[in-house]
Amino acid sequence: MKELTGKDLAHVVVEPPGPRSRELAKRLRECECRDVTYVSDDFPVFFERGTGANLVDVDGNVYVDLSGAFGVAAAGHSNPRVVEALAHQAGRLLHGMGDVHPTEGKVLLAEALCEVTPGKGSKRVILASSGAEAVESAIKTAAIATGKPGVISFTGAYHGLTYGALALTDRDHFREPFVKQLGSFARRVPYAYCYRCPLNLTYPECETACLSFVEEVLDAEGGGEIGAVIVEPIQGRGGEVPAPLGWLADLRELCDRRRLLLIADEIFTGFGRTGRWFACDHAGVVPDLICVGKGMSSGFPISACIGKAEVMDRWPECTGEAIHTSTFLGHPTGCAAALASIQELREHKLVERAAALEKPLGAMLNAIRDRAGGRIGDVRGKGLMWGLECVDEAGEPASKIAAQTVAGALRRGVVLLAGGPANNVLSFTPPLVIEKEQLEFALGIVAEALIEA
Repeated sequence: MKELTGKDLAHVVVEPPGPRSRELAKRLRECECRDVTYVSDDFPVFFERGTGANLVDVDGNVYVDLSGAFGVAAAGHSNPRVVEALAHQAGRLLHGMGDVHPTEGKVLLAEALCEVTPGKGSKRVILASSGAEAVESAIKTAAIATGKPGVISFTGAYHGLTYGALALTDRDHFREPFVKQLGSFARRVPYAYCYRCPLNLTYPECETACLSFVEEVLDAEGGGEIGAVIVEPIQGRGGEVPAPLGWLADLRELCDRRRLLLIADEIFTGFGRTGRWFACDHAGVVPDLICVGKGMSSGFPISACIGKAEVMDRWPECTGEAIHTSTFLGHPTGCAAALASIQELREHKLVERAAALEKPLGAMLNAIRDRAGGRIGDVRGKGLMWGLECVDEAGEPASKIAAQTVAGALRRGVVLLAGGPANNVLSFTPPLVIEKEQLEFALGIVAEALIEA
């Protein structure tokens, strides 16, 4: 078995999905809810190990990963420092009692999160296990701090699939089966999606006119019940759509003027993904609450909501029974993983590395667009978070082209995902440790697959 360096190029020994992956997929279909894992002639492959920007499947194929496993593997797959921290903590105390008798790791992680997130003042932390839980913590905090239940979210938004988060998430595919069970606190307005501007204007000449949609909702019937706005500075599942920096700054000003809390969902964009510790930093925006996860631990399920002390301190003092908690809150193994991942980002300057790779990656993606014969309508991104929007001759979303490109890349040993409301956006969120040579190789494969699509 070949030893991986994490810097390897792809090596396909049997066309994916290979026989072992197909066997496992068949078995999984017999025991898992059929809605969860997509099974077809092209999917899935089953991974068994990885390091750096490489993954290996059960049939021995070596891949270059352009997905970062949904953007999670910030410090690389199975980062040695993270793995060692997990093993060490698991050997001492695998599970703790985070809201009754915590471990020191909970203190250290809360302190670290207060230090690295935007803003200089005092902050408070609520730890959780998933991004959706962090969002639930934020919207509960907003309700307690403002006394108002309403929250404005945006078209294209993805905040998770638990019921509070799902009410804020856009896309009928996720919401339709459960609409009658969802709360009515959410109000949705158009996002600053410049390629498909809801007002058919051009940035910056538009002077962020689309913020008028927020003002209209606030001034409409029921607007007085709105206490917060939740926004992704760059939409992830929405198609790697960066909000203009001026729009984010104006949104902050609007929230201040209208006395609303600004919640930044940085679950995807946080911890160096965009070339800054947090995407809000590009605009100089300090949110009242920030939700983080994914790259926070580079692989272990842990998340958090961090907020300004004056907002968070509206929660009542715990008298022995917290009104918002969970069994795995402050999980000692998760805290160890997150602390190790943050240390990796700092010591190896991976945030700066993502910033340095932004220009060459953008140039490579624009070169793909130039070769694609009109199949790419837009190239957009920051740091190591980019999207190529696949379109047809009329400029409409071309989901089939994206799907065929993803499948074609996988057969050649490159892991790529598609996103956006129409699943027509090729998403590039590789581990922050990926080598430029790996990027060049993998994007060459993507270009071939796209031209064949």
